[in-house]
Amino acid sequence: MRMYTIKQLADLANVSRRTLRYYDQIDLLKPTAVGNNNYRYYDQDTVLRLQQIRFYQEMDFSLEQIREILDKSDFNTLQSLQTQKEALQQQAKRLDRLINTIDNTILHLEGQIKMDNKELFAGFDEAKQKEYAAEASKRWDPQLVKQSNQRWNRLSQEEKEAILQEGNQIYSDMIDQLNAEPDSEAVQAIVARWHQHIQHFYEPSFAALRGLGQGYASDPAFRNTFEAMHPDLPDFLHEAITVYCDNNE
Repeated sequence: MRMYTIKQLADLANVSRRTLRYYDQIDLLKPTAVGNNNYRYYDQDTVLRLQQIRFYQEMDFSLEQIREILDKSDFNTLQSLQTQKEALQQQAKRLDRLINTIDNTILHLEGQIKMDNKELFAGFDEAKQKEYAAEASKRWDPQLVKQSNQRWNRLSQEEKEAILQEGNQIYSDMIDQLNAEPDSEAVQAIVARWHQHIQHFYEPSFAALRGLGQGYASDPAFRNTFEAMHPDLPDFLHEAITVYCDNNE
């Protein structure tokens, strides 16, 4: 049976040795054996477990969640791989739709095609809308994530669709105001609607709203999403939300 040193496994999995030592410390990935020289050694089963850890990380699971999943008595690696494959296939389809929207938006901005504002949001699904709305709560208060999920799950499908359409309309209206000042009455009215929209998911503090606005401009996932709608939208949203918080906090 082949055994890997910590350096060999780190090189194989593209992680640092420090990471593997930390995984050992938190009981996420224990070495198969420890030599008299205190060197860690890993067998093939441990290699497969590390692969699972890496897959779940790609799906945005926390290390604690990953450990709980992998340590379940009924955990099945083959079944897990199949589930991960299906999830990644769905993600790939969603990304393909978003890439198509980006391509069309580029053509639209270059004047080669004409898109209406509704088409600017093609490819944004319910799960992503929820993720964006909950991001501030994850930054500031994990309890709000639970509140968000509970509120959302109580809604009917018709109510969910109406809320998502409301969100799309808010961003569309904001795009129409990009030539205005962030502190203008029209822009601030849209931000107020945005604030009310967020409350469908949870009750955000002004600190959370500020964090979300900052995330729109600085977080790559947010920024790329809003730049696909309009290159100026991320920074404009940030400025407008900051003004709103300054005026109402």
